[in-house]
Amino acid sequence: MNIFNYLKDQWWVFIGWFLFVVLTMFVIWLSPGVQLSTGTFWYLILMQSVVLGIMLAVHYLSKRRWWQELSFHKGDSVLQKYLSTARSKEERLEQEFINQVIREHQENMQQVVTNQDEQKDYIDSWVHEIKVPLAASQLLLRSIEFDIDDNKYIALENELHRIDEYVDQVLYVARLDSFTKDYLIQETSLKQIIQPVLRSQANYFIQKNIRFTVEGEDQQVLTDPKWISFIFRQLLSNAIKYTLENGTITIHLQKKREGVQLEIEDSGIGIPEEDMRRIFDKGFTGQNGRNAQTHSTGLGLYLAKNLAKQLGVELTAESVVGIGTKMILFFPMLSYYEEER
Repeated sequence: MNIFNYLKDQWWVFIGWFLFVVLTMFVIWLSPGVQLSTGTFWYLILMQSVVLGIMLAVHYLSKRRWWQELSFHKGDSVLQKYLSTARSKEERLEQEFINQVIREHQENMQQVVTNQDEQKDYIDSWVHEIKVPLAASQLLLRSIEFDIDDNKYIALENELHRIDEYVDQVLYVARLDSFTKDYLIQETSLKQIIQPVLRSQANYFIQKNIRFTVEGEDQQVLTDPKWISFIFRQLLSNAIKYTLENGTITIHLQKKREGVQLEIEDSGIGIPEEDMRRIFDKGFTGQNGRNAQTHSTGLGLYLAKNLAKQLGVELTAESVVGIGTKMILFFPMLSYYEEER
C-alpha cells in the first residue's frame, strides 16, 4: 500500500483531528483570562498537525512490512504462501486466519487430486477389462458370420466397433491431463498412420458407398504415432458420420514451407456457420449432432483439438453447409533438437 492510499483510508483520523482542534479552540475561548489571538490559533494548529503527521508516519512505517507481505504480485501462488511476520495481536489474528484458509485449501486440493488419481486408475483398469469381452464378442461374431443374415452381421459388427471407439474415447479423456507421461515423439510416416485407420472404417465406407482417395506423396513428420492415429480416427469418423450415401472423402497430404499438412475433406452436410466457433468445445454437439441418425457425444473434436495442441499440431476446420467440411492438421517443421517438450 502506498502512502496516498494509506492517507485516503485514514479519513476518520483527520475528522477526529479536526474535531479535536475545534474542541481545543472552544475550551481556550471559554477559559477566563485567556486571550485567543490569531497567532496562538495558528500555532496550535501547527503543533497538532506536526503531532498528527508523526503519528501517521510511525503507524505507516510499522504497518508497511505487513502490507508488503499481504500484497499480491503477478505470478505468485497466494494459496501456497504461509504468513509468518506478524507482530501485533491484530496481525497475528489475521495471520492465523489466512494460514488456516491456506491449510484447508491445500488439504482439499490434495483430496481432489487423490480422488482424481483413483478415478483415472479405475477408468484405465475398466477400459482394459472391457476390451477383453469386446474382443471376445468380435471373435464370436466372426465365428457365426455364415449362420446369420448379412445385414444383421454387419449391424452387430458396426455396433461393436462403435462401442470400441467410445471406450477409447473414455480412456483418452482420462489421460488428457497426464498426457506428458504417455507420449513418444518420433519420426514417422503419415500414410503408415492413416492407412490402418482407413481399413478399420472399411465397413462404413462400403455400407454408405462412400468413395475415399488419398492424394499426395507420403510425408514424414516428427510426432507421436499413437496419439495422431487417435486424432485422425476421430476426424475420419466425423467425416463418415456426416457424409451422405454415395459421397466422397479425400485425404490430402501436402508438403509446405513451414511444415506438413494433412487434410480430411468430405462432401457431407457441412457445419452451420453459427456452430463453427464452438465445434471444439467439450460436449458441444451443435445442430448436426442433435440429429437422431447422427448422434454425437461432443467429445471427438474436443479430444482431437486438445491432443493436437499438446503435440504442437494445429487443428483447424473449414465448412460450407451442403457442400462439405475440411479438417486440417498442420505439422510444423521440427527436428529432434528443436523439439521442446
